[in-house]
Amino acid sequence: MSRQSILDVAKYLRNVRPIDPEEVVEYVEGGAHPAVVRQTLRENALSLGLVEREDGTFVPASEGPLSPDFDGVREVPERYLSRLEDLLVERFGPDWSDGESGAALREEIRRLKEQYYRQHPVEYSSEAALGYAIYHLPDYYAATGYALDELGSRNLLPSRLRVLDVGAGVGGPALGLADYAEDALVEYHAVEPSAAADVLEELLAETPRNFHPTVHRSTAEAFEPELEYDLVLFANVLIELSDPVAVLKRYLAHLSPDGSLLALSPADKNTATGLREVEHEVVSGGEYTVFAPTLRLWPGREPTDHCWSFDCKPDLDVPPLQRRLDEGRRAEDERGERDAATGEFVNRDIQYAYSVLRRDRRTRLDASASPERFAPFAESEAHVTDRIDCIAVKLSHSLSEGNPLFLLGDGSQSESHYAVLTRETGLNRPLVEADYGDVLVFESVLVLWNDDEDSYNLVVDEECVIDRVG
Repeated sequence: MSRQSILDVAKYLRNVRPIDPEEVVEYVEGGAHPAVVRQTLRENALSLGLVEREDGTFVPASEGPLSPDFDGVREVPERYLSRLEDLLVERFGPDWSDGESGAALREEIRRLKEQYYRQHPVEYSSEAALGYAIYHLPDYYAATGYALDELGSRNLLPSRLRVLDVGAGVGGPALGLADYAEDALVEYHAVEPSAAADVLEELLAETPRNFHPTVHRSTAEAFEPELEYDLVLFANVLIELSDPVAVLKRYLAHLSPDGSLLALSPADKNTATGLREVEHEVVSGGEYTVFAPTLRLWPGREPTDHCWSFDCKPDLDVPPLQRRLDEGRRAEDERGERDAATGEFVNRDIQYAYSVLRRDRRTRLDASASPERFAPFAESEAHVTDRIDCIAVKLSHSLSEGNPLFLLGDGSQSESHYAVLTRETGLNRPLVEADYGDVLVFESVLVLWNDDEDSYNLVVDEECVIDRVG
């Protein structure tokens, strides 16, 4: 029996009917065990273009777009968390959350959070990687699913999906991708040089059967892509690159003609505004287009504001590993802490900044500003105390506990613009009802300058009419 014989039979049967390993045995000269046939088909699924179904048969992968069944994320699947806990038990023992081991994990989480906040280089030991996985794997898993749905819900991810994940870390984004594209044939390549790759490889073993991973232990700067990718993912890694603009441009050159680059970052001010600064530089010159969320609505113009913009989704259920670490028995000398759980190590929030770039000039919404009808934000200084008509993207959820306040952008602004809802009516209610990233048309909105915030306020009152585009 030879592997080639199995492959030859598979190539014939794939055009006739679903390939059943039990049936293939009958065609292979000299015979073969069905388990050997199944493993051979799995190992060659990418080259054969096959997906394995739940009944154990193999069929050709769809040629059309991915059709995800995505309805948000409430929790990380148990199989991933169980594998992560196995790693914790293997490293620290069954009481990993207590005493000195719990103290070490909590200290690593604090250290990593501080380094990210201060934009310092981040180094991962094995302990740091495990602590990072406990604290951040769930929210990165969820954020990736939501961000991918910007593309998948618009039929912009193929069912045969080739992915490059640069700076893959411990695998939160990879697992989110694997489950979002569960029905696709996915060729996944991860680039990760640190000890986080050890955790990543363990967790990838739990991904769906048609997710085919390869881990490259290399830095983003040193890795040389040899393929063309439908999706390039930079999740929470831009801050760690010495020249993120140059690195992104190099990887963008390896996108397929209708592929996307998805960059994700935490929602804090430093990393979120840093993402926008990189985005501004990368798209300046017009070779690449921002698909979402910060659309350029004025052709030929580029924004120069800092744009602290991020999306928010419903909180996760409390991840059990986080609860256990938070409630673990403190060591005697653990920063003087001998109290009960504080919630410091529970991270349920799904708040993230993202940017989707493409080469084909497609955008989330086909909208552009008409100079005959709208005033650009770049010229707001000339309209202070006037009422204007304008078009803008909603770039935040409400930022105020008082009058609803929303960040806006039209792609021309040099200072921040906020819509302030002072009196809600049926004609301006779309401002509140619109989703993050939606495009809105404002009629007769009052422009004021806010000295305290060095920004423009667009006052939405009973005279203002707002419509959602598309």
